[in-house]
Amino acid sequence: MTERVDGQNESGRAVLGRTLRFLREKEGKSLGQLADESGYDKSYLCRLESGERLSKVTVMEDLDGYYGSGDLLVSLWKMARIDAFKDKYKEFMRLEATARIMHRYAPNVPGLLQTEELAREVLSSPLATGQDPEAVEEQVAARLGRQLLLSKKPAPSVRFIIDELALRRPSVSAETWSEQMKRVELVATWPNVVIQVLPFSAGIHPLMGKGSLTLLWQADGSSVAYTEGDSGGLLMDDPGDVLRHRLSYDRLRDLALSPSDSLTFIRDVLEEHRS
Repeated sequence: MTERVDGQNESGRAVLGRTLRFLREKEGKSLGQLADESGYDKSYLCRLESGERLSKVTVMEDLDGYYGSGDLLVSLWKMARIDAFKDKYKEFMRLEATARIMHRYAPNVPGLLQTEELAREVLSSPLATGQDPEAVEEQVAARLGRQLLLSKKPAPSVRFIIDELALRRPSVSAETWSEQMKRVELVATWPNVVIQVLPFSAGIHPLMGKGSLTLLWQADGSSVAYTEGDSGGLLMDDPGDVLRHRLSYDRLRDLALSPSDSLTFIRDVLEEHRS
């Protein structure tokens, strides 16, 4: 299938779209036939092939099954989803995808833990996407795609420190928030994931008001620190900067509840919400 890989300056979405079209034409199918047989809307499939839209990964899984193409479309989708993010995030995402260890502090529910409905609510704000419906859906699909790294093989070792405020501030929909809390509770039980709650009682801490912090370690031992706030993100690979942020994270970990106490805390908050 050399037809799908020429043009190194093509976006990931363009390559995915061209591959979708190649597979369909190879099967001798029209867009109408594909729509009838796959259950997806014809205009939606057309926009995927033109590279105008980014689907959810489940759509690519379905089409891989339909065409018998193994995981080809899913693999291309994983590269194409990076196009949905602004340039300043792309290098961080590449490093995140290959990290063996990840430590993250977030004042809000981290994107890697968000349900689809909460992600859609968060990304619908004017600051996130300008409330353009298609931009929202593309960002939601990309955010959900990032979550695959938590369960990839080999699984990375991941630690989240989440501010209590993130668990106390409900979404607009009670059902959305309940499902979100259940998602956090579930992931907290995964063997490769540790979740710690930073309680209000911890008081002032080193990262208060400074947004989120992520520390990544690669298999070769190299590490980076990434901070993100309202004004944007900053990726740092200078050893001194990484060490300084690691010390801040370690202090935060000492202030947070233990993993077992954090899980109990999450379950208590979920129970309070139900009542």
